[in-house]
Amino acid sequence: MKPASQEKLAQKLKAPLSVPTDFSSQAIKDIAGAMNAILADVFGLYLKTKNFHWHMSGPHFRDWHLLMDEHADQIYAMTDPIAERVRKVGGTTLRSIGQIARLQRVVDNDADYVDPSDMIAELHEDNKQFAVRLRAAHELCDEHGDVATTSLIETWIDEAERRAWFLFEIGRRGAL
Repeated sequence: MKPASQEKLAQKLKAPLSVPTDFSSQAIKDIAGAMNAILADVFGLYLKTKNFHWHMSGPHFRDWHLLMDEHADQIYAMTDPIAERVRKVGGTTLRSIGQIARLQRVVDNDADYVDPSDMIAELHEDNKQFAVRLRAAHELCDEHGDVATTSLIETWIDEAERRAWFLFEIGRRGAL
């Protein structure tokens, strides 16, 4: 038999991280699942953007290096609001790099060298697809009446579309 202090500790460790909320258990599961996948994508997109920022080369180095740094900062700024929103609705959020890897839909690029024009094209497509996934999460949150999350997502959609637009414009044929 365990001593009382060990029993108390065991109970504490098993206690759920519940947060009082008026969302149904299904809504919590759906919203937390969608937003944790978005958060994993954010981390994937952030790291890819920084990777390309760090490995940029060529005649447009300075401009593109700075643009990718600006984009990475904007992307990273989403992480805490997403995770905190998941907690506010009663869910739990990401806990590890492994969980991020299992959930992310942004495809990593581990190549030793990526041509700058390919970096631009890849990030353009990633940001476009990220906006699509944000719209899907918005729809799901709206179905559950989660107006606070939908409001945040609307800003992030606009930011993703702006990043995609900038990357499209600098990646136009003849511009590189």
